[in-house]
Formats: sequence, structure tokens, C-alpha cells
Amino acid sequence: MCVQSLCDYHLWQSLLRKKLFVHFVLDPILISNSGTEASFAARYGCLVNIENIERLDVGALVSIRGIGRVKLLNFVQSEPYLKGEVIPLQDRFIGANEISSKVIAVKDALRSLNSLEIKLKAPKEELLQTCTANSLTWAEKEPSLECDQSFIPSPAERISFAAFQPITRSTQSETLKLQQQKLRAMDLKDTLQRLDNSLDLVNENISMVAAKLAIQSLEMQ
Repeated sequence: MCVQSLCDYHLWQSLLRKKLFVHFVLDPILISNSGTEASFAARYGCLVNIENIERLDVGALVSIRGIGRVKLLNFVQSEPYLKGEVIPLQDRFIGANEISSKVIAVKDALRSLNSLEIKLKAPKEELLQTCTANSLTWAEKEPSLECDQSFIPSPAERISFAAFQPITRSTQSETLKLQQQKLRAMDLKDTLQRLDNSLDLVNENISMVAAKLAIQSLEMQ
């Protein structure tokens, strides 16, 4: 998955020398019985690759792409940015034949979804290329990175995450639902289960896009 964000230009230029860093989600946790004082725990970690940095008048627009999940062991530095030790976090790989057939089913479903999505009349600010197509392309391509290869997930694991992308013309409620599904996918350590969940999600999205196409057709008459 490729993400763009606005941030300090000089900070990202320093990170660009290594190209890789860890993006993680912080969960609030209580540290006192009164319930008024809270801290944060790093729940989800993802090794990401910096693909491009564009300098703006204020800050920079940075494009990053997720590689694989990691587990944070401890922090060793706080300034000018957090620095810590991480280890790769990958799935349990059980049932190779069943996983292989499920991977094919998910890829076929994603291609069907993409063929429907490109028929939708997207807002001008949206890219013609869909997130579905980009995500599948990323998952099928073997990453070439200067890091320990144990940090790079298997092709089946990458495909199992490919479905968790916003579809064209998503509503706010659909986007919020997708965020929750992404977090549950990050929690799973079973490739087959995530592939099953992905297939359910893609089929649901196919029905949703088909319905939007029907409405679009009526509006254009």
C-alpha cells in the first residue's frame, strides 16, 4: 500500500538516506487507577519504504509503501525521531495447497473488482488508477530492498493484505469500516484466515460497486 503524507522536509531527507523506517499505531493505555492519566503502547508496526519526497512551501509530501509487519522490542532514542529495535512479524504458514488455491481466488476477485471500479465516474481529484490495482501489483511484485529478507512477507501473506484498500467513491462510513477491518487483519497471524476474510471483503465490494454503477447509469439517463 502506498501512502502520502505532509511532514517536515529535513526530517524526511535524513530518513531517505536509509529508505526504510517503521510506521506504528499508538494505543492509549491507563497508567493510574484514577483513570485520568494515560500513556501509549505501540500496537501495530509496519516496515515501510520511502518512495518519493516532494518539497512543498511548508513541509514535504512523502510517498511511502508498506513492506511487512514488525514487532517493536524497545525504544532506544527519542530525538530527533523515535528509534527502536524491531523483529519481523510474519504469519504461520499452514496448508500450502489450500492457501495456493485461495490466493488465486483472491487475485481473480480483485481483478474483477478493479474492472468494475474503472467504470465508475470518479471525482476529478481521484487518480484514474484504482487502489485495488495498485495494491495487487504491489503484492505480486517481490520487493527488492536492502534489509534482512526475513522482514519481507511471503507472496501469500502479501496477497492476503491486498484487498484492504478503499474503493472508488467510498463513503465516510465505508472508510471507517475498512479501517477496523485493516486493524483486525494486522492482528491475525493466520494467512488462510486472512485470505478468507479478504475474499469476503472483495465480494462485498464487488456487490457495492455494482450497485453504485447501477445508480450511476440511472443518473446519466
